[in-house]
Formats: sequence, structure tokens, C-alpha cells
Amino acid sequence: MLRYVIKRLLLLIPVLLGVTLIIFTIMAIQPGDPGRMILGENASQEAVEKLNDQLGVNRPFVVRFVSYLYNAVFKLDFGKSYRTSQPVFNDVFARAGTSFKIAFNGIFMATVVGIPLGILSAVKQYSAVDTFSRVTAMLAAAIPPFWLGMMLIFVFALKMQWLPSNGIESWKSFILPMVTLGIPYAGSQLRMTRSTMLETIRQDYVRTAKAKGVPQGIIIFRHALRNALLPIITITATSFGGLLGGAVITESVFSMPGLGTLIVTGIRQRDTPSVLAATIFLAFMFGVIMLVVDLIYAFVDPRIKAKYSR
Repeated sequence: MLRYVIKRLLLLIPVLLGVTLIIFTIMAIQPGDPGRMILGENASQEAVEKLNDQLGVNRPFVVRFVSYLYNAVFKLDFGKSYRTSQPVFNDVFARAGTSFKIAFNGIFMATVVGIPLGILSAVKQYSAVDTFSRVTAMLAAAIPPFWLGMMLIFVFALKMQWLPSNGIESWKSFILPMVTLGIPYAGSQLRMTRSTMLETIRQDYVRTAKAKGVPQGIIIFRHALRNALLPIITITATSFGGLLGGAVITESVFSMPGLGTLIVTGIRQRDTPSVLAATIFLAFMFGVIMLVVDLIYAFVDPRIKAKYSR
């Protein structure tokens, strides 16, 4: 198992290098002048050129990229933000907690709502409950998150004044973002759980257990659900990883300082070090999450654990 973990961590290195190259290239070919962005339109061209020389953006692309990799790998120096002149990971770590809370709350709601409804829909196939669940899942997946977020703000923040509409002042600030992100992902969880459970409960061992008189609850939760968990775990983990950096719209609607807004602001202001640091951090965290998922597979399915131990 330890050998497998080390191997997977080493495989993250080329992934991170590839992500760094892609983002570095995109930021390099993006139109705009970092010096002009920082100093403003009224600054003289001489001052802009001087600042660009200090930032190193006038050097050839290959030289800049190799220099960035050298500093990042051997000195753990990912540069300073063009906007704040502070080490970029100060901003990344300051905002990462908010993004993790938003993503965790969203995927928690999606799991709590989607998986039980998916199981119930599969067990009660073609019933009124199944029809209601499937229609609800399609509607949830079709709702645009930004529209849902604004409607929730209008109803619960402006009209009823139960919850705050922006910021991160207290735990109440995360309720509306949780619902905004959780409802669409709950639809995906419901559909995946229903389809995998339907496939599992039609297996021979389930029919054998029913013929032996095993209670339905034990059949569903101890036998069928355990064998249906692998794809459910996969979609949950990938959704969580996607929410870490993909909740840009939600962060913008609720004015929450997360990694998504950091990346968007950095792109607009040509703040290459901030964009690179945030993207590398998200890529690393996504790789770690997928590694954890594979390890969870080993506990769910002993056959997979036997492969890891080789």
C-alpha cells in the first residue's frame, strides 16, 4: 500500500509540470501589459517599462518559464503577487479555507440529499416516488447556479432577512452558497446512485439473498449499496475537486473571497504569479483527493486492496 501511495505522489510531478506550462503559456499570450495594469492608464510609458523590467515580463518566454520552475522547485519560491507585492501563497492559503468550506458544504448537501433519494428511487422503481425523484433530479441539474443563488438571496436575505447575502462573517453566510451548489450536484448524485443501485439489485446474489429470506434492509444497505459505492465515491470526489476551483460564480454572487475569485481577478489584472500559485494548489489538491478515493476503494472492495499490496 505504501509503495502505491508513493508511486501516485510521484505521478503528480509531471501533472503539476504540465499544468504549470499550460497556465504559464496562457498568461504569456494573454493581451495586456502587467505594468500598465498596475500603474494605471495615466502612468508614463517609461515607468511602465521600468516596472515590467523589474517584474521580468520582458524576458523571453523560455527564460521566464525555466526561472519560475527553478525558483519553485529548488527554492519553494512561487513569486510575489503583482497586485499586493506579497508572496502569492499568502493569498492562496488565506482564501483556501473559504473555498474548502464552500466545496465541502456543497458536496455534503448533495450527498445527504442525492444518495438516499437515489437508493429509494431504485428500490421503488417505476413508482410515484421514483418518478418524482427523477423529475426533481432533472430540474436540479437544469437550474443555473447563478440564477438559483440570486433567487435565494432575494427570498431569504432581502425579503425574509433570515440569512446574510454576502461575506463570511458567520456560519450562516455559508448556508445559501451550500444550497446553491448542493442542489445541482444532488441531481447528479441521485441519477448515479439510482443507476448503479438498479444494476446491483438485479445481480444473482441479491436474488439469492431474497430467496433465503434476508430482510430487505440488510440486502439493500449491507450487500447492494456496498457494491454500488465505487462509482458513487468517484463522482462525489470528482465533484468535490471540481467545486474547489469551479465555484467561481457562487463566490462572485455571494461576494466570498475564495480561490475562484482570486484566479479570475488575477487573470483580469495579468497577475501571473497569483494565477499560477492558485492553479497549482488546486491541481495538487485534486490529485491528493483522487489518491484518497483510490485508498477508500481498497476498504470498500477487498479485491482492489489486494492489487495495491502487490
